[in-house]
Amino acid sequence: MWATAVGVARVRALETERENALFRDPLAQAFATAGGLWPSSSPLPGDEAARRRRMGVALSIVIRTKFLDDLLQQAAASGVRQVVVLGAGMDSRAFRMDWPEGTRLFEVDTAAPLDFKESVLCRERAVARCERITVAVDLREDWPGALAAAGHDRAAPTVWIAEGLLIYLPEDAVELLLARISAQSAPGSRMGLTLGSRGVIERFGADAVPGSAASMWISEMPDDPVGWLAGHGWEACCHTLRERAAAYGRPISTPPQHEERPGGLISAVRRRSASPFPG
Repeated sequence: MWATAVGVARVRALETERENALFRDPLAQAFATAGGLWPSSSPLPGDEAARRRRMGVALSIVIRTKFLDDLLQQAAASGVRQVVVLGAGMDSRAFRMDWPEGTRLFEVDTAAPLDFKESVLCRERAVARCERITVAVDLREDWPGALAAAGHDRAAPTVWIAEGLLIYLPEDAVELLLARISAQSAPGSRMGLTLGSRGVIERFGADAVPGSAASMWISEMPDDPVGWLAGHGWEACCHTLRERAAAYGRPISTPPQHEERPGGLISAVRRRSASPFPG
């Protein structure tokens, strides 16, 4: 499944080439090239609806990247010096963002994508702008233990990023992941999540090509994401893709095809003390 991260890198590389890019990711093209998706990818489908869906997915990647970049900058400005990127894939924020002195960024993923990524980083002679620590572990296993062994301090605030991840997990796995994040989060910690908005699987995944990212989507956000996160001790704000796209100067011109419910871009702050680590 991690190979979809190379497709995300291709989208970020295309955005980087834009004159009015919402972000610049100088390593994205190298990741896409190494993964065989640059300079070209599969052609746009001839079906107009399928073409719109693919363009919609690409736009969502661009908007969520900008949204989480902003969240990380705000967390750093508030004094948070620990960052954990879960399911890190080809994320290059350790290399492309400016970090305050003393920042430690943990990239958690399985060994295969981390090894692939490391080979590209070595070829590019990339230098991280903060202390970067990779943690090779499956998120279905004891990743909190591996993270602690790598030096994560649960007594200090952390900013957590789960980007393009939860939609691939069944509901019980999403709950366990959130419980584990919460147990490792001191008050003042922050979190950025992207979730599949209600109906997204029906619209994008129903006729998805087997093996494509959308064909592996299985989880949508709860009806009340703010209340859901409050139950775990987080004070959350929820945004729709359409709302953020307009705020970033990329308004979506097509009218919504359904009533827009709470959106899949979530920022949250930890207000309660961490609970005991769940088994």
